[in-house]
Amino acid sequence: MINIEGILKFLPHRYPFLLVDRVLSLEPGKTIVALKNVTVNEPFFQGHFPDVRIMPGVLIVEALAQAGGILVYHSIPDPENKLVLLGKIDNTRFRKPVIPGDQLRLEADLLKLKGKFLQMRGRALVDGEIVVEGDLLASIEDKREMNARK
Repeated sequence: MINIEGILKFLPHRYPFLLVDRVLSLEPGKTIVALKNVTVNEPFFQGHFPDVRIMPGVLIVEALAQAGGILVYHSIPDPENKLVLLGKIDNTRFRKPVIPGDQLRLEADLLKLKGKFLQMRGRALVDGEIVVEGDLLASIEDKREMNARK
């Protein structure tokens, strides 16, 4: 299990865009299960929607991508000098709304990791029911090379 302090060591995201609270299990190169606790205090609920609060689907996908990023960082050499960048979202289905008080169980499987490119399959569940599922494609970039391009 990885707590928030361990997550912050790997993900570059910070408030209000850090969307993973805890990692329950992780098998490098294979799979991860993580949690996102959805509270009414989330800043996006001010505008989405004030009368019927629903977590934006794109942020659920982002939470899946962040969980997948943690998996990738634990699956590659020299992770502290790498940045995982989401490149494509495919075959995504939004099945049920996510509301304050829900706990998202984020599951991602690493399907392919070849060179700097990877493919994952992700699912977000609430109370055992799939709320979002889809394929995520990403690339692994070298932070030093990115900083040199600035």
